[in-house]
Amino acid sequence: MPLSDLAHYEAKGLQGLGGSMRSVYRALAGLIAIGVLVQAMAIGLAWFTVLKDVDGGLVYDKNSDFNVGHLIHTIVGSGIIPLLTILLLIISFFAKVEGGVKWALYVFGLVVLQFGLAVASFSAPVVGALHGLNAFALLAVAGMAARRAAGSPAAASQEATSEATT
Repeated sequence: MPLSDLAHYEAKGLQGLGGSMRSVYRALAGLIAIGVLVQAMAIGLAWFTVLKDVDGGLVYDKNSDFNVGHLIHTIVGSGIIPLLTILLLIISFFAKVEGGVKWALYVFGLVVLQFGLAVASFSAPVVGALHGLNAFALLAVAGMAARRAAGSPAAASQEATSEATT
């Protein structure tokens, strides 16, 4: 990096990193959306594997081990997506995405709800339908957050200025 670039960022502080933070925001929101797709694929793999195994004569009960689909669903859903969501919320304060904090909070809220619905589904399986439905909402909101970060920073700041004056 040329010294002139370093001086530019030093003079602007975090303000100079807004474009980079914007890219990170977009990437994190996109990864969350992709994570939801991985979740759907993993749970499909998990239960179709169980059905195949049961057809083959195996017994599946509370003592059965998770298969690879269950493990992927658990790791992505209770580890990776929550971590990405926390990072998205932190980055949202520096990314200069119009409404970025608000959309990151929407994603965060849906992830918290998703976890709560998953836990509740073990006691009341019908809640599992809401868990699946909420996944679609999370996919849509994370995708919209990523899309909002794709706009030009100048247009976003211009819109924010015009909204503030009206």
